[in-house]
Amino acid sequence: MGDMANSSIEFHPKPQQQRDAPHAGGFGCTLAELRALMELRGAEALQKIEEAYGDVSGLCRRLKTSPTEGLADNTNDLEKRRQIYGQNFIPPKQPKTFLQLVWEALQDVTLIILEVAAIVSLGLSFYAPPGEESDACGNVSGGTEDEGEAEAGWIEGAAILLSVICVVLVTAFNDWSKEKQFRGLQSRIEQEQKFTVIRNGQLLQVPVAALVVGDIAQVKYGDLLPADGVLIQANDLKIDESSLTGESDHVRKSADKDPMLLSGTHVMEGSGRMVVTAVGVNSQTGIIFTLLGAGGEEEEKKDKKAKKQDGAVAMEMQPLKSAEGGEMEEREKKKANAPKKEKSVLQGKLTKLAVQIGKAGLVMSAITVIILVLYFVIETFVLEGRTWLAECTPVYVQYFVKFFIIGVTVLVVAVPEGLPLAVTISLAYSVKKMMKDNNLVRHLDACETMGNATAICSDKTGTLTTNRMTVVQSYLGDTHYKEIPAPSALTPKILDLLVHAISINSAYTTKILPPEKEGALPRQVGNKTECALLGFVLDLKRDFQPVREQIPEDKLYKVYTFNSVRKSMSTVIRMPDGGFRLFSKGASEILLKKCTNILNSNGELRGFRPRDRDDMVRKIIEPMACDGLRTICIAYRDFSAGQEPDWDNENEVVGDLTCIAVVGIEDPVRPEVPEAIRKCQRAGITVRMVTGDNINTARAIAAKCGIIQPGEDFLCLEGKEFNRRIRNEKGEIEQERLDKVWPKLRVLARSSPTDKHTLVKGIIDSTTGEQRQVVAVTGDGTNDGPALKKADVGFAMGIAGTDVAKEASDIILTDDNFTSIVKAVMWGRNVYDSISKFLQFQLTVNVVAVIVAFTGACITQDSPLKAVQMLWVNLIMDTFASLALATEPPTESLLLRKPYGRDKPLISRTMMKNILGHAVYQLAIIFTLLFVGELFFDIDSGRNAPLHSPPSEHYTIIFNTFVMMQLFNEINARKIHGERNVFDGIFSNPIFCTIVLGTFGIQIVIVQFGGKPFSCSPLSTEQWLWCLFVGVGELVWGQVIATIPTSQLKCLKEAGHGPGKDEMTDEELAEGEEEIDHAERELRRGQILWFRGLNRIQTQMEVVSTFKRSGSVQGAVRRRSSVLSQLHDVTNLSTPTHAILSAANPTSAAGNPGGESVP
Repeated sequence: MGDMANSSIEFHPKPQQQRDAPHAGGFGCTLAELRALMELRGAEALQKIEEAYGDVSGLCRRLKTSPTEGLADNTNDLEKRRQIYGQNFIPPKQPKTFLQLVWEALQDVTLIILEVAAIVSLGLSFYAPPGEESDACGNVSGGTEDEGEAEAGWIEGAAILLSVICVVLVTAFNDWSKEKQFRGLQSRIEQEQKFTVIRNGQLLQVPVAALVVGDIAQVKYGDLLPADGVLIQANDLKIDESSLTGESDHVRKSADKDPMLLSGTHVMEGSGRMVVTAVGVNSQTGIIFTLLGAGGEEEEKKDKKAKKQDGAVAMEMQPLKSAEGGEMEEREKKKANAPKKEKSVLQGKLTKLAVQIGKAGLVMSAITVIILVLYFVIETFVLEGRTWLAECTPVYVQYFVKFFIIGVTVLVVAVPEGLPLAVTISLAYSVKKMMKDNNLVRHLDACETMGNATAICSDKTGTLTTNRMTVVQSYLGDTHYKEIPAPSALTPKILDLLVHAISINSAYTTKILPPEKEGALPRQVGNKTECALLGFVLDLKRDFQPVREQIPEDKLYKVYTFNSVRKSMSTVIRMPDGGFRLFSKGASEILLKKCTNILNSNGELRGFRPRDRDDMVRKIIEPMACDGLRTICIAYRDFSAGQEPDWDNENEVVGDLTCIAVVGIEDPVRPEVPEAIRKCQRAGITVRMVTGDNINTARAIAAKCGIIQPGEDFLCLEGKEFNRRIRNEKGEIEQERLDKVWPKLRVLARSSPTDKHTLVKGIIDSTTGEQRQVVAVTGDGTNDGPALKKADVGFAMGIAGTDVAKEASDIILTDDNFTSIVKAVMWGRNVYDSISKFLQFQLTVNVVAVIVAFTGACITQDSPLKAVQMLWVNLIMDTFASLALATEPPTESLLLRKPYGRDKPLISRTMMKNILGHAVYQLAIIFTLLFVGELFFDIDSGRNAPLHSPPSEHYTIIFNTFVMMQLFNEINARKIHGERNVFDGIFSNPIFCTIVLGTFGIQIVIVQFGGKPFSCSPLSTEQWLWCLFVGVGELVWGQVIATIPTSQLKCLKEAGHGPGKDEMTDEELAEGEEEIDHAERELRRGQILWFRGLNRIQTQMEVVSTFKRSGSVQGAVRRRSSVLSQLHDVTNLSTPTHAILSAANPTSAAGNPGGESVP
């Protein structure tokens, strides 16, 4: 590059050349120079541009690009630009390697204890007591052992080590594939985001990562800027820079006052063109990111330090501090761990349940060990009166190690580590499948929350309707046409004005293109309402393109772009005689109020008084609206050459208009929507429509969709009326007033984004019903952001949605269709049920295994189920079963029940009945086999066997029967609402079948060939048949249990409630107050033993947040609200990871405290 550095002199033989001689790769600006330029704002920036480049077009020349034509689309040039100025993407953090994940899985406390025990047991097994004195040590190693058997003492230790390795590998693999899925999901989201640039004079949509310095980019309302740039030309451009500066007011940008556009900021109004000056790590957002350490290298070093007090563990391991002293640190810590609060409803319930189970397991295993040790000591030293001989010590220690191993295995089986795994698998599986159903899930827990949804507030346009708009009625020249008029029927003057008014006063990016396939409909590109109007021009046998070519976009004198406050759009052009003409279009009731004239059938002006307006509304507009049409008024105004008005005084300018026409635009209801809405209503979900349209139009569409049914008691309100009803005299919103309105409200028309936010917040905060409402909201506009954020689940439109809306959302509907929301509800409920199925199965295993190990140990000094067998049971029960039960596909029947709501327990009474019922059956069988099994099968008893005796058939039968019962119970667990047919739909889930059969196959191998390591001896066919018979008995017993009505069993408790009323979610708590749910309080008191089991639930949250942090500019930048304003928080936090999290605090997305939106 060095030799080319000076060559730029030949390109610009200008006097100012001396100032910037050495330059990069033939371009007239270095990277550092552009970076320095982008640091400046406002007047300083303009001054710098003038000094260095003359003006913006000078800058474009230096970057070898044309302000109108853009770059030449040649790959070499683009590649060169990428090498010199960088790529537009921020490198994500390195994913964890498989070995790191293995190392993490090894940190599991229970596993560590097992490993230690196994190694001790291994060591001792190689020690043979000297000589013949073994008699002195009692019947310790006596028995029928021959030499070969004694040699095999090491096998048990080795087998435990092996099974630990198995468990670790499986866990690591699961984590790894989960991480991989998230990366895939992230890149899916990245690819979705495209940006419009001009190359070779053509408008192109390119992926954001493909932008290069020197590109000319089109920016428009709702965009999220993907790179830094300098404005070339702008119409009424306003930017929300709160994500960088924390200032919530929108900043006006213009080429002559403040031309600097920064990446990561949102376009709130208007449109324009900019030349890209910095991308990726060199853009403003990229720089902040590098500071925050997402840039990789320096993070690693810091990470090492941070590891010592790694977030979650450090948090949990500190005992609660004394109230006074620790308060502040605790606060800081809390701040650092902000995203912890994002526990979803389900995770809250699970954490609590896992803690309770873990405690019980710990107690049981401790008692088991104590009893075994006491029993042995009393029997050997008291009853048999032996003394402790030095040479016998290893033998005794070996016994103690064996007891300890038994205790630990009880603990391993008791802790349901499968739980977090089941949640993760179930969610990850659902997310993957939901892609096919057009739901792109951005936040994992949204998927499960959706199953609890009780209310959906949906937009009308595009979600309930097809968003393919056409003009079907019009009022032109005193005539109301019910279909498109013939061009000959209209006066040339009216026709000409109409064509100009429509062609010029609409975004030039909106076009109608010829259809892709023969016979298809023409393609509508851009704003759909404008497409309808352009279509109307084509239907009148005229064309909008020549008009636009005659008056190109940069000749437009002034543009007032559409926004939700104006509800209209106006464009001013200069007339040949030096005067001006303003074209305006907008919602008819708003624009007609500003009209004072109207064109009659000859195209002449006649007065238009308020009385005429009321007539028109009654005779033309209301009938159109009642047919479900959206009415748009098109008007114009002329200014003579002498009187140029003050263009900033908008009310003055857009007034005194002449109405050209009123058109009725039809947006047909999607054919599949009424059925979808019926399903929602049957599933106990209320659908409400929130729209900016006229109330009559809204009511007509709501009736077509089935949102309102004749004869029902419902409300349809306009935004004004809604606000009047919910605000008190001072104009403040009162929850009591809202509670009177929302239960009956079905349609909210002419609503502003603030109304939408108010409604959503009001429904979520309401405490009137028997359960709290869980609200889903759909939105597509930039201004829907606050409502989408506030809702429990926010759906953004994938096609019509702006970047800002997608950013605020939890799920993106890739086909913009309401039916996809119903699919999401189905999947959400399915996740919930999958977890319940798994719980029902897992808890049965836990209860039985713990009781068997415990009582067996107490009565026969030896657990009937050996350590390795327990580990195998644990592996199939936890890992495989979670896979099998968590991947059940959803069925339509899920939509026939009401939502569970926030406070329904995880384990219902029916499930409790099933768990205890099956446990009773299994325990009865196993104890029968344990105590009288040897008589029944006519074999040697396995009880009271010496230490290293060979495996007995007796205990093998017990182990085998136990596994068979679990296998068949797994089939029972597929139904949790007490259904009879447990085989229903079993073949639609290949994973389930594979796992059940696979487990069965491995079990045969273990029993027949497992030998000493698995403490198994081969069984005869007859014995196998008996084991199978008892297993099949589970299915029969399941039917018996299903017969017992749950209502009779008052004694059964439910378990796994959500956080109680006193520990409400953080919305209820004042912002500053600390909120620590009970589960976390328990954890901190230091029972760390089963904490790792829990920790996997948290890894899931971690993965989600890594997945938030990683990804390229777009993915990441957007989530970090007002980083700069929060950088001071970051400085005093411990680990870089947390720094990013605190900055990404989801509530303050609007950039002003409390996350309330500024409309």
